[in-house]
Amino acid sequence: MILDNRGLEPPQPMMRTLEALQNLEKNETLTIINDRRPMFLYEQLDELGFHHRTEPREDGSYQITIFK
Repeated sequence: MILDNRGLEPPQPMMRTLEALQNLEKNETLTIINDRRPMFLYEQLDELGFHHRTEPREDGSYQITIFK
């Protein structure tokens, strides 16, 4: 699943991401695209037992892949 959060103001990207993670099945990944690094989301992901990988994109946004 890909969730494009660009153009949204905080806390909308984090809220949308956490909501989408509730529907994530085992062995699935969620890829989000944000305008900025989601620093507060990283803490939540760690607490919930998710792993994440962040990659900068050419347009200045960030692609974060989230998985268990």
